[in-house]
Amino acid sequence: MPPRSEPPGRSTPGAPATPPAPAARPTSERTPPQTWAEDDRPQTLALGLAAAGAVALAAGAVAHVSPDAAPGFTSWPWLAVLALAPVAAAIWAAGKRPALAGGLILGLAALAPGRLVLDLQFAVNGPLAVRPELYLADRFVGGSAVGAGFWLLVAGHLLTVAAGVAAWRASRSAEEPERRRWRLLVPLLAVTASVGLLTAPVSAANGFLLARSSFEGPWPALGGYLLLAAALPLAAALALAAPAERTARGALLGLAAGAFGVAVPPVLAGLLRADLGVTWGPVLVLLTTAVIGALAFTRLTERPANDEADLKIPGLFWWRLVTGLLGLVTAVAALIGSFAPQVAVTALNPGATAPVSAAAESPARWFLLVAAVVLAVTALGVLVPKTAPGARPLLGLLWAGIVLAGTAVLNTALTATQAGNLGGFGGTAAPAFSYDLGAGAAWTFAALVLAVLTALAAVGTGVVEREDAGSAAEADKNVLTPVVAGAVLAVAGFGLPVFTVPGYVAPGLWSDFDTPSWGLLTAAVAVVGAAALALRSRPKPAAALLAGAAVLTGLHAAELPLVGGTLGGASPATGFWLALAAAVALLIAAGLAAAGGRRDA
Repeated sequence: MPPRSEPPGRSTPGAPATPPAPAARPTSERTPPQTWAEDDRPQTLALGLAAAGAVALAAGAVAHVSPDAAPGFTSWPWLAVLALAPVAAAIWAAGKRPALAGGLILGLAALAPGRLVLDLQFAVNGPLAVRPELYLADRFVGGSAVGAGFWLLVAGHLLTVAAGVAAWRASRSAEEPERRRWRLLVPLLAVTASVGLLTAPVSAANGFLLARSSFEGPWPALGGYLLLAAALPLAAALALAAPAERTARGALLGLAAGAFGVAVPPVLAGLLRADLGVTWGPVLVLLTTAVIGALAFTRLTERPANDEADLKIPGLFWWRLVTGLLGLVTAVAALIGSFAPQVAVTALNPGATAPVSAAAESPARWFLLVAAVVLAVTALGVLVPKTAPGARPLLGLLWAGIVLAGTAVLNTALTATQAGNLGGFGGTAAPAFSYDLGAGAAWTFAALVLAVLTALAAVGTGVVEREDAGSAAEADKNVLTPVVAGAVLAVAGFGLPVFTVPGYVAPGLWSDFDTPSWGLLTAAVAVVGAAALALRSRPKPAAALLAGAAVLTGLHAAELPLVGGTLGGASPATGFWLALAAAVALLIAAGLAAAGGRRDA
């Protein structure tokens, strides 16, 4: 008789017991699907909100944003493609690559708040908006109402923001992000794109369109462009810190798509209308964000190096070289900006003679000159191998001196052009000249942009230096008191006027906030950041950081002779004494940190 089959887990007498065969695991357990969240639930809310937002944005392009003005060209097909294409790609990717889809929505949502504030200009004062793809008047309009298109655009941006929140909640992970490639290049490209966003979107020969940069425009446009300029590099850095590589790829692609939605319309307006022209700012945005999108298709996660010393020294050399050269170029641009004319005067009547006051020389030009010289000396120190370790932290602070002085110089140029075009120098009712920003203002603005790039390069060099040096003892804790005192005094010093002059109101942080206030805020943040970083740095870099903060606060105190001296009758104010006290406290902290380093050695 054939042997009788036994059920699993049982054996015949005398035979060894055989364990039951393991049950086959479900397919979903062997190969878990790639989902946005750990609980494997379908995440459709983010996709639905993003799709609704894209449809609203496309509909807003079809409907007019105002009954008083129509788009300057047939823009709605282009705007619909720019709004719908990224979301359609996210929906297509959600089936097989949901992390990529989530990243796309996150990238789009990062720029939505800035675009929302930018569109608020239509409700505040539509005729001042430089948005020919949506609003271009063909007659003089003192003010305009908003139409259905405006509310659709607002709804589209709000839905996109909500989609980003839903995508972020669905893609949260406790995993540590892996080291990414391009973690320094991508933010640099994003900052370069931010510069293009702050320039004039188009050039115009149309009397009903006043084309100008964001700093010359009304507050909603300025706020929107500043939000976009800040969101681009920040979101790019956060995208590369995503735990999943596909989420990082999608976020970079979403950022590029969102930037295209801002930069493509003005380029099309310049190409499709004879009275408008293409400017370099939107083109720069398109080129840099296209590179960011292309990098998203490369491998983002670094492979572990076989050699622990893999290219550390050459990498540090090149980073210091780039940082030093950027610092020198920034100083040269600031030097030219301090001497070149800030206002360009064009005679409207033949034979008219320009008034001498039209030159509008800034009283802060000597301040910018000194800041440029200080930065140039420090940049040369970064290029010399022996002094580079100490000069690089200094350069990481002194770029803010260019912003501090440059914004004061630009304020003179902006005020002079506005006053001249309104009533002319001399108070004539019908000005015989047109006043525009001159070469000095252009070079000063270029110095501000280069200063930001120098700061990013200095930060990147500091990261490479820290990785190259490895772990080391932190700064001496005895420096805590003078560091905190110096930082508090510096914030108070930057917030209050350095000098007083009869009839002159100095911009500040707490009141009379104006263009120079952005420089004051930048310098204050730089000093506070350096103080916080010095407490977690090795003794020598900590001493260099604190010395740089002391020089920066001392440069602010030097406004008394450099700026107040040109105005005449200047006397020291509270901010001067606070800045001097902050510089002294930070120098004492730098000395204590250096002494602690010698003791450790």
